[in-house]
Amino acid sequence: MLHDPALLERLSGFGAERFEGEVFRATRRSLDPLAASTSGGRWAPKGLVSVLYTSLLREGALAEIAFHWSQLTPRPSRPAVLHRLGVSADRRLRLLRADLEELDLDLAQYESVNYRRTQEIGAAVAFLGCDGLIVPCARWSCENLVVFTENHALTSKLEVLSSEEIDWQTWAKDAGLSD
Repeated sequence: MLHDPALLERLSGFGAERFEGEVFRATRRSLDPLAASTSGGRWAPKGLVSVLYTSLLREGALAEIAFHWSQLTPRPSRPAVLHRLGVSADRRLRLLRADLEELDLDLAQYESVNYRRTQEIGAAVAFLGCDGLIVPCARWSCENLVVFTENHALTSKLEVLSSEEIDWQTWAKDAGLSD
């Protein structure tokens, strides 16, 4: 079996609820802000689950892209584009830090790039048919919404409301995230 039955059972105990609101996503200039990723990440194993990573706060989206781009050599010098999206998710789970701990996630390692357990959780949530997962952001004090695009109903909302270019390096420095 691909998913741990005990994990599936524990996740099934969290009630799925509807989400409707605005979220933020920061991307490179040439990327469609509604394009799902299959390249893996904190909540999705590579090639297994298609996701759209968003944040409930603009600062969360900017902190995420600033972290990832600061890991690159050379660092991208072009501005990021911050998108404000309108989204609805018919079946989304919300996991708080205490919930993640109960799901055997080592919170001391949450900010690291060791994604094994979070990927197992994300893949299991997608397998259960949820189209969204709200989780704590690892880079800012807010929550992120992960949209599982293969489960996202065609009748659900997913649209770009606005976009603006942001000098991500200046933003990161002003936010105290870089030297």
